[in-house]
Amino acid sequence: MAHFAELDSNNKVLRVIVVHNNELLVNGVENEQKGIDFCKSLFGSNTNWIQTSYNNNFRKQYAGINYTYDPIKDKFISPQPYPSWSLDANDNWQAPIPKPLTNLDSSDTYDNYFWEESSLNWVYVKREIKN
Repeated sequence: MAHFAELDSNNKVLRVIVVHNNELLVNGVENEQKGIDFCKSLFGSNTNWIQTSYNNNFRKQYAGINYTYDPIKDKFISPQPYPSWSLDANDNWQAPIPKPLTNLDSSDTYDNYFWEESSLNWVYVKREIKN
C-alpha cells in the first residue's frame, strides 16, 4: 500500500489516503505519477497530491494533516508546536532552550519536563507511576 497526501495551495496537507499498489505499478515498478493520476481521478483534476512514506523512507517523515510540504527540500515538515520554537538545520522543531534530561529513579517516580509557552521555559513535573 502507498500513501498520498493532498496539498492545498500553500502546500499544507489536507488529508492522507491509502492507495493500493496495483494503482501504482508500471511494468512491476511503483510509479508515483501513476498514483497521483489515480488520486486526481478520484478527487478531481484540480487537486494536488504527493506520495508520503508511512515508514519515513523518503520526504523526511510521514505526512499528517497540517504538515507542510517543502518542494525545494522535498520533505514534509511537522506543524510548529509552539510560537517560540524554530526549525533546526534538520528541519526539526526546537525550543528556545534545550529540554532538561529526564530520568527514572528508584522511588517509582518519573521526572519529566513540559514546555510552558507563557514562561518560555521547561516546567518540571514529578508524577507517580501507577502499577
